[in-house]
Amino acid sequence: MKGTVSAYRFPTRPLASACVLALSVFGSGALFAATPQRAAIHAQVEKQHADNIKRLQDWIALPSIAAENLNSQEGAAYMAKLAQEAGFQKVEILQTDGKPGVFATLDAGAKKSVGLYFMYDVKQFDPAEWSSPPLEAKIIDKPGVGKVLMGRGAVNQKGPESALLAALHAIRGAGKKLPVNLVLVAEGEEEIGSPHIGQLALNPEVQAALAKTVGVFMPSASQDLDGGITVSLGAKGIVELELIASGEKWGRGPAKDVHSSLKAMVDSPVWRLVKALDTLVSDDGNTITVDNYPKAPLISADEKAMVAAAAARRDEAKYKKQLGVQHWIDDLAWQAAMERLVSQPTINIEGLVAGYTGPGGKTVLPHSAVAKIDMRLVPGMHFDDAVAALKAHLAKHGYGDIEVKVSGGYDPTSTRADSPLMQAQVKVLKASGLNPTLWPRNAGSYPGFIFTNPPLSLASGHFGLGHGSGAHAPDEYMLIESENPKVQGYDGAVMSFVDYLYELGK
Repeated sequence: MKGTVSAYRFPTRPLASACVLALSVFGSGALFAATPQRAAIHAQVEKQHADNIKRLQDWIALPSIAAENLNSQEGAAYMAKLAQEAGFQKVEILQTDGKPGVFATLDAGAKKSVGLYFMYDVKQFDPAEWSSPPLEAKIIDKPGVGKVLMGRGAVNQKGPESALLAALHAIRGAGKKLPVNLVLVAEGEEEIGSPHIGQLALNPEVQAALAKTVGVFMPSASQDLDGGITVSLGAKGIVELELIASGEKWGRGPAKDVHSSLKAMVDSPVWRLVKALDTLVSDDGNTITVDNYPKAPLISADEKAMVAAAAARRDEAKYKKQLGVQHWIDDLAWQAAMERLVSQPTINIEGLVAGYTGPGGKTVLPHSAVAKIDMRLVPGMHFDDAVAALKAHLAKHGYGDIEVKVSGGYDPTSTRADSPLMQAQVKVLKASGLNPTLWPRNAGSYPGFIFTNPPLSLASGHFGLGHGSGAHAPDEYMLIESENPKVQGYDGAVMSFVDYLYELGK
């Protein structure tokens, strides 16, 4: 993506079938056999609960927002402090051409090493939209859910990351030896498309440490409110950009906002942007029509099988209600809609900004207009190709004056289901009494490509029990004490990381 890492492309690899994975899971008789003296570690988790929650609350109180250039140096320093306190012996703050990152290693003298990907930045927020102050991280009662910690970053991603760190504190507190060595890479630009992740992960020292790992995972709180959980084998890539139309660049329209009555004889940059946007997609907005845009490969038989299994287990009506939608694209059936979700690229308008948007009217003809765009990519498509096609398309259709301002993004990512990283996830979940749903890839994005692409070519994914919701939205929360025994609270999330690390160390 954007210069430093966009050249690294991973070869598309077939996913192992669901049946291969199912053959290797633990039976119920082997519950947590890989976690020695688990009760002693669990006792430490309970003993340290208040300290763990306070640590998370203090972290949330320091928001690092890359888009606002807020607290990036402070955020990196705090991330380094958290790593040191959790037992990482070597901790470095690495400067990049953007926000700093953190590289840390924990040598436990183990035979195997595991990579961790963290982000210390969070999304922007408007306190007026929240029912509880977003930086106070208060514990509140949420009917039907339980006691939750509400704050920006609670689930995306400080809550799950703090639970992973809490697992390290508990293992050490119980006097036990960590079963794996750890390599941590933490960035402060995930929420703006990770424009400098390559300068961190492909730093020679960091790359050498990561190359020794069995893979890299990002802590998450992945349970639904019914207790179900999904093991995702990848994620779509993304291009984040702005399209900017202006009278100055166009050479037509005003160079400053003027009275709207002048529209009778002056061109409008806003209408120009609208007309340009209309060329990017079909009339219904659902099919990309950019000339020579990268083609998405057909969904594979294995992926179809995973989607069919997931569709049979998931409640379509409940999901529609959760999203507030009444129809899928083209009134597709449930399974077909889910297939489209995992297999199709998108061009989405995040926001349109032009002229006056305050209360009442203000009769102006704006001199500029901005469309904030995200373009999701599936395996077989690449960041550079998508950006190049968009720019060429606009020029071909007479919109070469519209500025394409790319802010971040990266390629898709995919990991084989039979990789040790994924096999260990399913074993731990099965041992927990869960029957995970295999999923080809998240429709959202994270910069796992830097790990799965050459030169590292590692497995990468997400893992963690527990629940949270509201990422990027008001009232973001992570579950602390669950009303549903099938859904783990904070301490259960911590123990899931304990079990996962021991399973990976087998």
